[in-house]
Amino acid sequence: MQDFTHEVDERYRRLEAVILDNYPGADIQRLRAAFEFAKNAHDRQVRKDGADFVTHPLAAAEIVAEIGLDEDSLCAALLHDCIEDTAATYIEIEKLFGKDVAEIVEGVTKLTRVSYTSKEEEQMENLRKMLIAMAQDIRVILIKIADRLHNMRTIEYVAQDKQREKALETMEMYAPIAHRLGMQKVKWELEDLSIQYLDPIGCAEIKEGLDQRHAEDENFVNLVQNKLTERLNAHGIECMVYGRVKHMYSIYRKMYGQNKTLSEVLDLYAFRVIVNDIADCYNALGYIHEMYRPIPGSFTDYIGTPKPNMYQSLHTNVIGNEGFPFDVQIRTWDMHQTAEYGIAAHWKYEEGKIGKVADEEKFAWVRRLLESQQDSDAQEFMQALKIDM
Repeated sequence: MQDFTHEVDERYRRLEAVILDNYPGADIQRLRAAFEFAKNAHDRQVRKDGADFVTHPLAAAEIVAEIGLDEDSLCAALLHDCIEDTAATYIEIEKLFGKDVAEIVEGVTKLTRVSYTSKEEEQMENLRKMLIAMAQDIRVILIKIADRLHNMRTIEYVAQDKQREKALETMEMYAPIAHRLGMQKVKWELEDLSIQYLDPIGCAEIKEGLDQRHAEDENFVNLVQNKLTERLNAHGIECMVYGRVKHMYSIYRKMYGQNKTLSEVLDLYAFRVIVNDIADCYNALGYIHEMYRPIPGSFTDYIGTPKPNMYQSLHTNVIGNEGFPFDVQIRTWDMHQTAEYGIAAHWKYEEGKIGKVADEEKFAWVRRLLESQQDSDAQEFMQALKIDM
């Protein structure tokens, strides 16, 4: 028991450090009070791995802090399971932490409370509720995504049939919503975690193949990274360049979608070049195209024409001197924040009102989907939604 108490305190200290790093003006006393309230409410509840239940809301709050959400969101993340799983009430939470926090917690609770006649109906109703919540307050969905991400990180302790069920739901519902909100970092992790439980044999094969060629891949990535950095610095462009082997699910799709072996998947590498301003983005692109031969038809300008979820970058595919093709994405630091965390990176609240980013057109797709499903049955709605996603 002592070990778990130590783990809870350690996790809270870590959360506080992440909050202060991302949100220096946060009221730590208020957040501490939310943590203490959650800890007392969840007293004697444990997770499948034997840890105190409160470690879960702490982990969800840490994800919310990394995304950079506001103080009310952090309090709500700490309290997000209180109404559903404890004797705590909406009125209690509203009295102690304010109406906004209570509304968000209630919103997250509503997303999980209901019974259904079929799996299809359950999925549709969950999505319908998510879209309604999204149209009302995006923070409900962002906390729900953080909740699911931590649950997927610890899913190894859950029964096997539940693992597959949750992984499939995550792949079909949570990853696409994260994608539509522009949260690429979260989307990739959700996909990578899910596919490991949906096709453990296929993933083990990829992992084994990547482990065998790890040294070779690392050398290639370091070589290109250094060359790009040196060339751009020599032309007066301050930059951060980093490369990686593509994500598990990205490789999985290429292998199984195109019936290839790992050695036949050529474009395994992706590089990001982060610069200070838009002019540097285009200048960097010119120098990179001088260094490496661009693949015809592969250039896309998402700076001039951003994606609907606000994503901006220049994308190009080039052939390295070693004959390997690789992707390069060029963006500014602001664009990088948006690419990693999507709409959450710009989400600001003033006196409980939605900030300027959440204008009508940003969520036009949510409204369209809600209108389109009014007269449709579960199957039609799911089909339409998957196409839209």
